[in-house]
Amino acid sequence: MPQVRDAFSILQATYNDSCGSPGNCQYFLNRLLTNLDDLGKSMKASPKGTAHFRQPLAWIGQMQTALDGDFTFDNLHKHQSLLVTTRDKINTWMQSYPDDYR
Repeated sequence: MPQVRDAFSILQATYNDSCGSPGNCQYFLNRLLTNLDDLGKSMKASPKGTAHFRQPLAWIGQMQTALDGDFTFDNLHKHQSLLVTTRDKINTWMQSYPDDYR
């Protein structure tokens, strides 16, 4: 299990990717979902405890609830804005806690 800072750095790499490139959208959305799930797992396993990561874990949980276990491209594409917004909110939150990602 990667540490939070390592999982977060992998998630940050998605900023260089998007659905804007032809043929890239499915890859991007699957990558974003995987990276968010991995970050959530790292936060849950962190010695700081889930209370420290309450807000980002709530956002990831809301995203997972909205996806309802349907990870098809059509459903991910339907929830593209939610995936990107979840990533962006977590990025903003993490910037306020530099000791978690440095």
